[in-house]
Amino acid sequence: MKPFASSTREVPPSNNIPRHIAVIMDGNGRWAKKRYLPRVAGHKQGVETVRQVTRACTDRGIEYLTLFAFSSENWRRPAEEVSTLKQLFMAALEQEAERLHQNKVRLKIIGDIAPFGARVVELAHRAQELTSRNAGLTLTIAANYGGRWDLLQALLKLVRSGP
Repeated sequence: MKPFASSTREVPPSNNIPRHIAVIMDGNGRWAKKRYLPRVAGHKQGVETVRQVTRACTDRGIEYLTLFAFSSENWRRPAEEVSTLKQLFMAALEQEAERLHQNKVRLKIIGDIAPFGARVVELAHRAQELTSRNAGLTLTIAANYGGRWDLLQALLKLVRSGP
């Protein structure tokens, strides 16, 4: 049996397809460094990899793909890198929403995205609304998430549910 490789081109065909795949997006900076490229090149390649993985999941009939893309700890990175990540997020929302819609992908964004700025919040809302009735792959992007955020959300849900 051939060992599994981390390339969507090498995933063997199977009748035993998972319903949900979750990916922690980590290592873009290390990927770039290994190639003597700036960290931003790694993040841009990460966006392309998201396209490839989304396409592969759609082609294989996977129902849910969750991408843990930007944890609350990422705000501690250098300001220039955070700014680049915010710009890439905004550009991806602008450029990919229609493509996701055409491919019947429903987009959901979880986490507190307000710190990304009003434009990102607006684009996220538009993209989610545009794709909300799609019945194909559900792509969930976790942005500005973390253990504290998860605990706060659980507590708020508990409070809303009443005694």
